[in-house]
Amino acid sequence: MTTGSNGSHPPDIKPRTPISALQPERYSTLRSRYPLDSVAKAVGMSPTFVRKVFGKRTHLTAAEVLTLLDQDSFRETFVPRSRVIDHLESHTSATGAQDFTANPLDCELRQGNALDLLESVPGSSVQCVVTSTPYWGMRLYECSHDVTWADGEHCAFGHEQTPEGFIRHTVQVLDALSRVLTDDGSIWWNVMDSFNTRTQVRGSALEALRAMEGKDGRKWREHDVRRYSAGHSYLKDGEQCLIPALIAQRASAIGLYVKTVITWAKRGSLPEPQHSRVSRNLEYIMHITKNRTPKFSRDPYHLCDPVFGGRNPECESEKLSDVWVLATSGGGNGHGAQFPVALPGRCIALTTEPGDLVLDPFVGTGNSGIAAGHHRCAFLGFDVSEKYLSVAEERIGRQTPRSTLSERYRLVG
Repeated sequence: MTTGSNGSHPPDIKPRTPISALQPERYSTLRSRYPLDSVAKAVGMSPTFVRKVFGKRTHLTAAEVLTLLDQDSFRETFVPRSRVIDHLESHTSATGAQDFTANPLDCELRQGNALDLLESVPGSSVQCVVTSTPYWGMRLYECSHDVTWADGEHCAFGHEQTPEGFIRHTVQVLDALSRVLTDDGSIWWNVMDSFNTRTQVRGSALEALRAMEGKDGRKWREHDVRRYSAGHSYLKDGEQCLIPALIAQRASAIGLYVKTVITWAKRGSLPEPQHSRVSRNLEYIMHITKNRTPKFSRDPYHLCDPVFGGRNPECESEKLSDVWVLATSGGGNGHGAQFPVALPGRCIALTTEPGDLVLDPFVGTGNSGIAAGHHRCAFLGFDVSEKYLSVAEERIGRQTPRSTLSERYRLVG
């Protein structure tokens, strides 16, 4: 995994599906053997199903992987079919995980790419992951970092050339997170869908709002970064991409449990200047786990302050359902795309106990850290932006005394 800061504007997004195909002859002389669990994730099959094909095996040859790639049940996860064996050839498992005891006053923020920083986190150490990632092709971040992904694409997260690229990269991050998650832990993944439309990739929600109010006189071609809509293998101009559903399918294909896909019904959202469809007023929160029965309690929904995730008595019923009615964040801390404290607050409250470790790999300006501190959990946050981390440190520090996790959690680096 390699990363680098963008010294200039990223390229335009042109969602043209590449023409590529598996070339089995390239691997005819390989003598490598690959761990069955790694193969299963790369081909989108359960280890149990793979054993139905080959019997009780712990490792598979390149020829056997090619057999799986020809199965009707093959499902792409985070590597396209043509690159699966290349990925397995270069793949190495993280090691060195150790147990520890959490301290509810601990908080640490680290700058860098989440995939790189996750390598320093011990396995099975994080009880709860809660985050809102960049959305595909919608924001131009001033501190974005290019990453070389397992599928070969080199770009910042959220600036992929196709929605499939964004989906693959999301699943690659989920796979890395599964290593550090406890057996009864939870991942809460906030994501919004995109439309395959020709549009500008704007720098902030405020910039988008000004454009919708007619205050941006620039034409489409005059913007620094643009998104096209032509060239995809099946998505038509103006069509919804269905990104959240496809992420959920692939998360299941790498062995995770998709417990629930929650609808976040937002109380207030940006207007949309179009007349051929209804306007969006929702996002999605995926509850993803490693096992069927994670740590979970409904009690905090009734007992917590609504500001930190409790029931909103004005618009939520007594029953904790898969529709959450939460206000949007004001975005007054320079981020403009952060979720409200109540959202991570609810996720953390439902699936942790005091002293558990909470991780946000895309922490932004720190709302998840504020929520973790309120619920007396230790917190670890990553972000590529030094600016956002400075804001997060100041905001979290008002509530939670900051101390280092490095010694207690045996983080590397």
